[in-house]
Amino acid sequence: MLKFRRKRVCQFCQQGIVYIDFKDEKRLLKFLTEQGKIIPRHTSGTCAKHQRQLAKAIKRARHLALIPFVADFTR
Repeated sequence: MLKFRRKRVCQFCQQGIVYIDFKDEKRLLKFLTEQGKIIPRHTSGTCAKHQRQLAKAIKRARHLALIPFVADFTR
């Protein structure tokens, strides 16, 4: 029994976004896990060009304290 997966399409290419802005926190948070890690390309479906821009934007936003480095974790 074979299951076929639909290939994920880059959201940024679909929407025609040329530059990923580091000040757009809501968009960047969609590409982070609960722990605060950047979601890889094969999971998110972004193309290589936009994944590089996304990683750079997330790192800039973290450095400027717009988004957290790690999630708040309490036991």
